[in-house]
Amino acid sequence: MARVGFVGLGTMGAPMARHLAAAGHEVTVYNRTAARAEQWVSVHGGAMAATPRGVAAASEFVMVCVGNDDDVRAVVLGADGALAGLAPGGVLVDHTTASATVARELAAACAARGTGFVDAPVSGGQAGAENGQLTVMCGSDDEAVYARVEKVVAAYAKRCRLLGGAGAGQLTKMVNQICIAGVVQGLSEALDFAVRAGLDPDAVVDVISKGAAQSWQMENRSATMVRGQFEFGFAVEWMRKDLGICFDEASRNGASLEMTRMVDGFYAEVERLGGGRWDTSSLIARLRPGVTGTDSPART
Repeated sequence: MARVGFVGLGTMGAPMARHLAAAGHEVTVYNRTAARAEQWVSVHGGAMAATPRGVAAASEFVMVCVGNDDDVRAVVLGADGALAGLAPGGVLVDHTTASATVARELAAACAARGTGFVDAPVSGGQAGAENGQLTVMCGSDDEAVYARVEKVVAAYAKRCRLLGGAGAGQLTKMVNQICIAGVVQGLSEALDFAVRAGLDPDAVVDVISKGAAQSWQMENRSATMVRGQFEFGFAVEWMRKDLGICFDEASRNGASLEMTRMVDGFYAEVERLGGGRWDTSSLIARLRPGVTGTDSPART
């Protein structure tokens, strides 16, 4: 068992930290809104700190799960940042979906202080975090450091793999988000087509999900998509943030993301419908006039 700090107790971070505590690790937490950290400790035990530096001072491993590049820098760097409190030999693990640029920044900063670093964005959404079934995509310049982290991350991971040096985890998460964008748009169009053709969409999915069209999105979101139920999972505004990171990286590596840019535009339409906090499966809403995100019956 290890002394583990967790910075950021949001939708993903809180259950991830819970799994660490349940696995027997000694957990110290920090959240920008202190009341959330107090509540977490009252339920799950462990301790809380007033700053990320305080978390790190009590920990061998510090896990970070916040919003974006600037949030990561805010809780890691500076006088009260986690890196200031992490002792040599400690390890910083960033679970935030952020840029490869900030991952390399943090790797360099950690190396200068004699601490390890792993960029480790996750996939699996809120359900994956709650159930301890996340996929963790990792980048690190030190395989031995990664090997140490893998044992701790096992508390909430169904799959964890080192993909390359610092930044490789974030780059892999970009690949993941690009794939999801295309799959959800294709599924949205297919389900809308099925309903307009007078087919029972649930029956159609029951058949085609056993063949080459099968996907996680189909298995887990098709039934709710045709019923206009989007109040769960990964929010549209978060997806657009992630796709923006993909576009920035593509501008550097020359990748063509034509389909992804189109789908991002469709997500912008969903936001204009009031769906910024709807699940990403809400792409179908722009194809089904009248879908509000709270409907129950499949529309015909």
